Amino acid sequence: MVGLPYDCLANPLGAVRLTFDKAVASGSDPSTFDGRDWGATELFRQFLFDDGGLSQVPMLNPSTIRWIQPHTLVRFRGMIQDMLGNEFYVGAYKDGEAWRTNKFADVSQFPMSDSPDMRVWERRLLYCVPVPGQNPWTEPSSEVVMDSLKKSNYYTDLQREKRQREDDPIMNDVDMEANDESHASPPSTKKMREDGIASTSTDSGETLNKGICNTTNMGAEFERSFPCLVKIYDSPESDLKLNDIFEFIGVLTFDTDLSKEKEDNNNVESSLCEDVLVELPPSKVPRLHCFVYQKLNVQDFLSNFPRTEIKSYVVKGIRETLLGHLTSVLGNDRVAAEFMLLHLLSQVHARVDPIAVGKLSLNLTCFSNETASVFRHRLCLAIKNLLPFSQCIPLTVDYLNTALFAPKKDYQTNRLVTGALQFADGTHLTVDETQLQSGTLNSTGVENTRLLKNLLDVQKVEYDFTYYKMEMPTDAQLLILSEAKSNILPADIVLPFRPTSVTSYEEVETDVLGGWRWYLGTMKSLSHTIAPEMHKVLEDDLVAARQADRSLGSQEFSRLLTMGRLISLSFGETTLSIEHWQMVKELERLRKERLNGRM
Repeated sequence: MVGLPYDCLANPLGAVRLTFDKAVASGSDPSTFDGRDWGATELFRQFLFDDGGLSQVPMLNPSTIRWIQPHTLVRFRGMIQDMLGNEFYVGAYKDGEAWRTNKFADVSQFPMSDSPDMRVWERRLLYCVPVPGQNPWTEPSSEVVMDSLKKSNYYTDLQREKRQREDDPIMNDVDMEANDESHASPPSTKKMREDGIASTSTDSGETLNKGICNTTNMGAEFERSFPCLVKIYDSPESDLKLNDIFEFIGVLTFDTDLSKEKEDNNNVESSLCEDVLVELPPSKVPRLHCFVYQKLNVQDFLSNFPRTEIKSYVVKGIRETLLGHLTSVLGNDRVAAEFMLLHLLSQVHARVDPIAVGKLSLNLTCFSNETASVFRHRLCLAIKNLLPFSQCIPLTVDYLNTALFAPKKDYQTNRLVTGALQFADGTHLTVDETQLQSGTLNSTGVENTRLLKNLLDVQKVEYDFTYYKMEMPTDAQLLILSEAKSNILPADIVLPFRPTSVTSYEEVETDVLGGWRWYLGTMKSLSHTIAPEMHKVLEDDLVAARQADRSLGSQEFSRLLTMGRLISLSFGETTLSIEHWQMVKELERLRKERLNGRM
């Protein structure tokens, strides 16, 4: 059996060129492509999904980038933090009588000269970062990472080259040569920038000849944020939105050894100060030329996520053990644990402006200095171990007065500067007011307070574009810890916290945690309806509740309906039953007793 004439993993650009040459040989005219795919993307889709190649593609992150060769196939998971617009580049040109392509590459493989046959195409630029608040357990283990690398064809060569470098000090200063002859360095190349100006560099082939990436020059900030500039081809703009999470699969280009001298020598590029890419040099921000991308949700971050039929007895068993764990974390306060479970299952499932249907923020009150010092850390740790994305915000007057909450457009760099409230859907926020002291809020503090309240009320964050504001919908679970009822964040549910024990709780086994994570992710994803026969029951209860309490409004009853939905889902059931509705009313009775001081 004859092997394939290309290697999608180790030499994806070779596969791109082969499909291009094949399309031209079959009679297609590159001058009419206008950047459209000629079969390269379909080739990689077949390799990744039909032929099982996806598991062999290494994940790009701070720990793997030192092992991964540039110009090989990688995966990157991240959130779209900024959308940088479009970039023009020379997509097709003639080298003598032969057509060549620069698609999915930063630089040309062959020398280019100005000619009427040169075709300028467009690609989109996305600035992506790891998901804010992503918890470590969602990342693949080091064993999984190394196994993925070992499956790659170039891993053995990398190990051999690395040992040679370690044995020979001279080799430490020498760049490894690429194995594939197609990576040969041309004498000069030209790149088209966003404004259509071609910048010439005599060293532009350097990137094609790098071996293992040297991460020593990246710095601590890079290690923490690990941004990636993703270049998108052949994609509708509506497919990709700010703050969405994606897995991008494509060609890695990264040059950590780019010297200051080389940058200074490129006078044309240095003069383009308005060019956003000047602020994102390839020596610090890797590029990924994307073939395929997939939108991800919370379930995609659960390891070994079983997509099987949900069995009622299994769900009830997991629910009970999780409730027991939450009760232990909360100092044996079972009522607080019941509300906490509903809170963790909540998410926005519909919008009827200005209402975000499905949210259930929770304010635990009556924290003293002693209980806050014990349970604040417990709660944050428990949530961190259960949910893929979580953040804790210690609310103080100084923090409110100085922090940047809303993302803000910087027109000097043409970049969106991220804020504390820019995060992905499904993020859990714990707002700790237990350290909040009296003080005076400045204009920034007042604005940040308003932004937090708007997030809690309507699940939207206002982005600052200087000349105008834009509300971006989001879906965040908010837990507020406070001494008294929060005046800053009026939550959907206010519950006095009543712990009876401060003893430490037992460590949980990894398999048990995995079951709880699966439970929360899966129950959240279930649909829910209310049967016609239940409508009459709910209407009668609403009338009776309003007769008993004239202040009860539709918003309050909507909250009770949300609780009913979440209790049903907590048992793995998709319709509201009378039994579950009775549980809602009982929980509400217990909560009101606490609020009235009778417990």
